[in-house]
Amino acid sequence: MMLEVENLSRDFLNSEDIRVVIFSGQGKHFCVGMDLKDDSVLSTNLVKRRREVGLGGRMIRAISEINQITIASIHGAALGGGACIASACDFRIASEDSFCGYPEINLGMNLQWLSLPLCVRLIGPARAKRMVMLGNHEDAETLFRWGFLDKVVPFDDLESASFEYAEGYANQAPAAVQMIKKSINALSNQNDSAIMHMDADQFLLTSATEDRREGLKAFFENRDPKFTGD
Repeated sequence: MMLEVENLSRDFLNSEDIRVVIFSGQGKHFCVGMDLKDDSVLSTNLVKRRREVGLGGRMIRAISEINQITIASIHGAALGGGACIASACDFRIASEDSFCGYPEINLGMNLQWLSLPLCVRLIGPARAKRMVMLGNHEDAETLFRWGFLDKVVPFDDLESASFEYAEGYANQAPAAVQMIKKSINALSNQNDSAIMHMDADQFLLTSATEDRREGLKAFFENRDPKFTGD
């Protein structure tokens, strides 16, 4: 799925007619994050593991570099990688019953996918520390107040509200809108690569720890983990 999202995002670079892209989820949730039963990143050699764990960052970068305005239309949960995808969009509209979070810390791992700066810019350093370091699920009202979400609507109104939001930008001069977006992103994102260039390597480090194994075991046993720092 990450490869498909990356490739689709790159395809938009060649599309002149599309002015706004809306990311939404099928089923009960927007996106609940990675499949914790998939341990393939632990079963290959180091060179391949580094490339594979870098895929998430490539996907987020591809979403961020879409020329058109991007909107995340969030219902249900947007957790882990799902929250990363939402934060990579220009705007986020959510249903009242939705919630977001970065639960990676509860699994003994760091937040990767180049997404830490995105979170900090949206809600500020103190709230980002709270959201990422505690790994709690934050409700839509709280996230709207913090600035993570741009609009919150009843679930039944989410699709129409997302299209209405999109229409406002689609009606603007596309060349000007896209140049403004690129300039704002360049201004605010200029240090991201220098700061986050090793977040995938940090994941490989944390994935080899006892705390990581304890976090996964506790998750599947539906209990609180007992971390030791090992």
